[in-house]
Amino acid sequence: MIIDTTEVQDINSFFRLESLKEVYGILWVFAPIFTLVLGITISVLAIVWLEREISAGIQQRIGPEYAGPLGVLQALADGTKLLFKESLIPSRGDTRLFSIGPSISVISIIISYSVIPFGYNFVLSDLNIGVFLWISISSIAPIGLLMSGYGSNNKYSFLGGLRAAAQSISYEIPLTLCVLSISLLSNSLSTVDIVDAQSKYGFLGWNLWRQPIGFVVFLISSLAECERLPFDLPEAEEELVAGYQTEYSGIKFGLFYVASYLNLLISSLFVTVLYLGGSNISIPYLFISESFEITKAYGVFGTTIDIFITLAKTYLFLFLSITARWTLPRLRMDQLLNLGWKFLLPISLGNLLLTTSSQLFSL
Repeated sequence: MIIDTTEVQDINSFFRLESLKEVYGILWVFAPIFTLVLGITISVLAIVWLEREISAGIQQRIGPEYAGPLGVLQALADGTKLLFKESLIPSRGDTRLFSIGPSISVISIIISYSVIPFGYNFVLSDLNIGVFLWISISSIAPIGLLMSGYGSNNKYSFLGGLRAAAQSISYEIPLTLCVLSISLLSNSLSTVDIVDAQSKYGFLGWNLWRQPIGFVVFLISSLAECERLPFDLPEAEEELVAGYQTEYSGIKFGLFYVASYLNLLISSLFVTVLYLGGSNISIPYLFISESFEITKAYGVFGTTIDIFITLAKTYLFLFLSITARWTLPRLRMDQLLNLGWKFLLPISLGNLLLTTSSQLFSL
């Protein structure tokens, strides 16, 4: 049987084309993930720079100004320095727990970004239980902190890990009750559906006006979840040296540093999604594309506007969080637990009962 060489070349080219399609398909699957991770990295660097500039302004001093224009590369320089520093491990500590703890804290927070709708139909994974996925996964991060404190074989680190676990349990319950109230109003646990439910009446349709009590409780609880001042008891310098971070150095310390800002960013994003309508705004921008006759590029243009609106609202709450850190004094541990269990929990539970009653009477 004689096979023509042209047929062999056609078969080979066909298989090469199919293999290229498979490679492109794999790259297309991972492209949104890489884009999201890149955006998160840039956002963390921007938050670090903003915090240093805002804190410098509040304290009337000069912030970073030499590393890059206006000091924007200072965070990148610090990260590079931590990357090349020696990573020390306590000789009598648990090496596995000591090494795994920072990774668990970072990975559990990064997964939560997959359910954030940055724009209309611009979300990595639209799940029916999107908000509960964030709550369940974010509760894993304190386990990493507890593992780090226990694996350090240091009483200060262990106390910091225990404080982190106690604080997370105390403030996750009011946080969850506030999310339940929002899901009752929106009849869904999907973040995309919650944003769509707030877009019916424009600015007046935001859950901020229908859930003012839940908004305040959610804001305080999210600050406590992020371990920001005045709730940074797990790493109180005057009492615990640096808490669960005491024995860490190099890139492992950098992971804890990144995790704190990742958690702050995701909390601000959920405040925007749950209470401020996400990417919705009362100012229409449709006429811009019509005036310039941008029909094919409208999807990209609209998505860009949506992302800008979402990030603008998010950075507003980031500004409030950063200002609170350099303004309010630190609470004692008993005050922190009393605030969570004796005040925020009953208030959030009453808010949930009022929301449920209003929904039942509206049927």
